Amino acid sequence: MIKMYKLLFTTTMMIGTFITISSYSWLGMWMGLEINLLSIIPLFSNSKNMMNNEASLKYFITQTMASTIMLFSIIIMSSNLLENWENNFNMIFNSSMLTKMGAAPFHFWMPEVMEGLNWSNCLLLLTWQKIAPMVLIMYNNMSMFFSLIIIFSMLISGIMGINQISLRKILAYSSINHIGWMISSLLFLESIWMIYFIVYSIVSINIILLFKKFNIFYLKQTFMMLNNNYSVKLFFMLNFLSLGGLPPFMGFMPKWLTIQLLIENNLLLITIFMVVMTLMTLYFYMRITFSTLMINMNELNYQFKIKTNMWIIMTINFLSLSGLMFVTLIFNFY
Repeated sequence: MIKMYKLLFTTTMMIGTFITISSYSWLGMWMGLEINLLSIIPLFSNSKNMMNNEASLKYFITQTMASTIMLFSIIIMSSNLLENWENNFNMIFNSSMLTKMGAAPFHFWMPEVMEGLNWSNCLLLLTWQKIAPMVLIMYNNMSMFFSLIIIFSMLISGIMGINQISLRKILAYSSINHIGWMISSLLFLESIWMIYFIVYSIVSINIILLFKKFNIFYLKQTFMMLNNNYSVKLFFMLNFLSLGGLPPFMGFMPKWLTIQLLIENNLLLITIFMVVMTLMTLYFYMRITFSTLMINMNELNYQFKIKTNMWIIMTINFLSLSGLMFVTLIFNFY
């Protein structure tokens, strides 16, 4: 049963995001972000788990710092005190939004906070908490600045994710990589960003549902817990390949649309760089998936039994993985 306080704070968290994305004033947007922040901290905190409390405190301090910088830049830009410096303060505002969503090189808090949260809160951080900062970035047009952010996000996520054994940190660096793709689509066409975000959210939900169901947090646990559940192991593998953007899975579609959009706007070099760096992230996805699929821990007598019916999770997995075929069929009719 869901505790009443969780329902209350989840509702106010969503209201805060909706206030931000629907507000016509900068102050209203800032207020929405603060309502969102003050609502999500109680969801992250847990009196029985000190790691959750530590993660929620780190998140609160980082987000408060970003909100303060955002408010400062809004006041300066609105008052027209320093007209010659407007571009600089615009860049500061964008930096505060990038800090809020965890884009590189403002990602310093993201893996550490993810490591201290449970899977439900990780899902919130990876998906819902990106919406408001992404929408606020839409109002800005600083292509050179965002090009550097995209390059940093791709580079750092590819290099830092390779040696990780914690699945939460792997998903954190994966998120940084996807932020680079989302920003690149956001700069030119918002509808492609929406498609990318929805597909990324669906695939993330599938992966995190499996991790939560089997209580898996580290790479070693995947060999043990999924040993005798071959259908779950297969879906686990396919979802990671979908997250990496391999065809014919659903995760390939938004990357395909983004690459097409960037090439149409004569950004060939940055497109090649993004594809090459995404291959690095695909490497550590494949390391997880093929190791899980091929390694059998036969010496372990531990039998993990699924207590509840898994058909709902399997159905969602099937729809998300085979979605690309249905989407391409729809495109053929138009």
